[in-house]
Amino acid sequence: MHALGQVIGFTYTGRLTAAELEPALNGRLPPDVAIREVRTAALEFHPRRAARYREYRYTVWNGPRSPLRERTAFGVRSPLDVAAMARAGLVLEGRHDFSSFGATTDRQPVRTVHAVRVRRQGSFVTIDVRANAFLRGMVRRIAAVLIELGRGKMNETEIREALVARRPARNGATAPAKGLCLRRVALGRRVETTDDEDGDN
Repeated sequence: MHALGQVIGFTYTGRLTAAELEPALNGRLPPDVAIREVRTAALEFHPRRAARYREYRYTVWNGPRSPLRERTAFGVRSPLDVAAMARAGLVLEGRHDFSSFGATTDRQPVRTVHAVRVRRQGSFVTIDVRANAFLRGMVRRIAAVLIELGRGKMNETEIREALVARRPARNGATAPAKGLCLRRVALGRRVETTDDEDGDN
């Protein structure tokens, strides 16, 4: 899994300002991690509880074998029906019990999915999912099911039935983690519901 817009909170009691902390921290981080901005927050700030929504992108390389591109995308050789995938994604929008797309350990499986968008640009197919919060592995399971549908191995009715049945969709199939990226965490929500915990997708 990768992240472009991860938000973290930490306590700092040193003398550096927020502007000075950014380069100081980046100088000590490994090459694959970078801090883009440091802000001062209230003591009660908690990234999970402050999130209005999260947005993940799952990327598929739907072309010939490409070791470079497939470092951060799932390689699928067979053609994908992106239009059918996009229509099926609409089935998942709204407030539902997502037990079919979560882990068996999730105690509160109800989530609100604001949008599921599937697009193609050349050989790249992207699946963007925006929700108030996610179950553990939820986006990778949604991606796995939509990819199977795009390959002609599932249909939209089966996705509707899986959602209602509340049992693992496609036997719990999960797309590889390398195609997943947390794109954005939008802050500014007050705590109003109990389903604000976000799983590791």
